Amino acid sequence: MSKLYFRYGAMNSGKSTNLMQVAHNYEERGMKVIIIKPKRDSKGGDKVISRLGVTRKVDMLLNANENVYEKVQKICNEEGTINCILVDEVQFLKKEQIDQLFEIAVKLDIPTICYGLRTDFQMNGFEGSTRLLLLAHSIEELKTICSCGKKAALNGRKINGKFVFEGEQIAIDKEDNVEYESLCPKCFLEYRDGLKK
Repeated sequence: MSKLYFRYGAMNSGKSTNLMQVAHNYEERGMKVIIIKPKRDSKGGDKVISRLGVTRKVDMLLNANENVYEKVQKICNEEGTINCILVDEVQFLKKEQIDQLFEIAVKLDIPTICYGLRTDFQMNGFEGSTRLLLLAHSIEELKTICSCGKKAALNGRKINGKFVFEGEQIAIDKEDNVEYESLCPKCFLEYRDGLKK
């Protein structure tokens, strides 16, 4: 039986870069990977984009109502063996889609590696990430640092260069003057409480 993996980290922790490196490692050995991204993540369209500037076209853009298990099973039936499934921005998937990824790992015996955020800019969980924390066989944190030098674990949202702590859960980086900064818990709370600007 293969496993469902969740590799999470704050913004700028190298999640997309790691995904593309894993894809390269499989393909260099003549193995087939399928890269999936939620359509809800409009950044980059049909590409995975890393902050290092590396990009890669995805194999499947997934709508919120699509059954990922059925889509992967169809590819297996038509094209043969899939050696690994890689999912970028997994936090945007629905609970049911995470359950389907679990079934892909267990029933179809395909290692399924998911990359995404654990929490949003208000320290709340995303539907997809919360379900993954319950179902994943392996959970790994990818680390980055805060501007103060400590380990960043949270995501601060900025609009027009100022931190905000209210608003919709999902706002895509680089759209509508939105950007994110990885923060350690102490700096996050200081910005939230107005002690830092």
